Amino acid sequence: MSSPTLGPGPSTKVRRLPAKATYDSDAIFSILDDARFCYVAGIVDGLAMALPTLHAREGRTLYLHGNRSNAIMSSVLDAGRACASVTIYDGMRLARSGFESSIAYRSVVVVGATRSVEDEAERARVLDLFVDTVLPGRASEVRPMTPKETRLTLVVALSIDEASAKVSQGPTEDDPEDQELPIWSGTVPARLSFDEPVPSRDGAMATGTVPLPASVRRLLDLR
Repeated sequence: MSSPTLGPGPSTKVRRLPAKATYDSDAIFSILDDARFCYVAGIVDGLAMALPTLHAREGRTLYLHGNRSNAIMSSVLDAGRACASVTIYDGMRLARSGFESSIAYRSVVVVGATRSVEDEAERARVLDLFVDTVLPGRASEVRPMTPKETRLTLVVALSIDEASAKVSQGPTEDDPEDQELPIWSGTVPARLSFDEPVPSRDGAMATGTVPLPASVRRLLDLR
């Protein structure tokens, strides 16, 4: 049985290179979960603006992390509806012409209703979810948020009412007459990697006796 689709919707239908589009929810959720951050768009003083921010997904809800004083987040809540997007850079697709050359990527655009998360239990769960989305297992290693930190943090729930993904990968698409040209073509894959951790040197860390936490060790094991 195929997974439910999230489009094409009126705000997320892909019109440019539609063959690269998918509205399959599993594909869309996978890209959202793999992306390290997202952009959320709003209108501030008549100007369209985009804000990079952390996100975390639960089912068909995309949670956005922000500050209560942020004007873009305030506009998103005032509008009651918002657009968020992610893009994952996967490398270069080098054709024999500049016109056909491009990057390899996976992207998603989400549109849906917004609300401020004020329920204490939901906020506490989602704030830990943000930490664990950045680094799985980290939420259990750090101290709990203080009431002041919690008050200063805005959590916006964006309902994934409609969405589309666009994926560009695989061989380049040279024109037939270009394929015989003695010009190198192909793909150059790229991936995110992590270097050796650099410890802090203040407070208790200055003793050099605080061990590397399990969350970071697991991260390094994935290299």
